[in-house]
Amino acid sequence: MAKKILGYIKLQIEAGKATPAPPVGPALGQRGVNIMEFTKSFNEKTKDKMGFKVPVIITVYTDKSFTFITKQPPASALLMNAAGLKKGSDNALKNKVAKITRAQLMEVVNRKIEDLNTDDKEMAANIIAGSARSIGIEVVD
Repeated sequence: MAKKILGYIKLQIEAGKATPAPPVGPALGQRGVNIMEFTKSFNEKTKDKMGFKVPVIITVYTDKSFTFITKQPPASALLMNAAGLKKGSDNALKNKVAKITRAQLMEVVNRKIEDLNTDDKEMAANIIAGSARSIGIEVVD
């Protein structure tokens, strides 16, 4: 028989650096999840994405066991990394802070497409290009 789900916990945690400190500890402690077991397995699974905050969805079952799914880092973080920025523009309409090529955009699309609601690479490129515009990055051909 399938396990009964107690609930879901959604967090964004620095890849490879999960600790029992807030926000991880309190969120998991409320549900009775083994915090150290989660942090060890999360850090092991995300060590290849160091430097990014990784969204994670933790499914907690009634017997206090858990499973988790990690997503790709946010599109804005991937775009800023591709453009070499630390932060986006304060006014994206007036102040463009960087330019990226279509090839760099497609690298971000290839990495992020599994989390998007489309399988078409051109539509995914439009979604990511919109994110780029909103943080002041211009896409050039």
